[in-house]
Amino acid sequence: MSVLLEFAMFPTDKGVSVSSYVSRIIKMIKESGVSYQLTPMGTIIETETMDEALVIVKKSYEQLEPDSDRIYSSLKFDIRKGERNRMKKKINSIESKIGEVNR
Repeated sequence: MSVLLEFAMFPTDKGVSVSSYVSRIIKMIKESGVSYQLTPMGTIIETETMDEALVIVKKSYEQLEPDSDRIYSSLKFDIRKGERNRMKKKINSIESKIGEVNR
């Protein structure tokens, strides 16, 4: 199974720039060993189970909770049985079709 999760999480009570807080989450994700892709509006991870994805969400919250009174989060899931490595496959599929259009 492949669980793709696109999510954003950040404190809303720390001013205009929250990159120092978001970087804590990204460091934790990197150290967890799951595949991830950082984007300007959030982060995409791929896990093999929903439980693994939810553990990342919980650990992300735990990075911010000690010194944040208010935390915003949005989550989107794409869950597919019988597949793996979809983060790369989906991008490769689109890029191959763009190449076909340019011919």
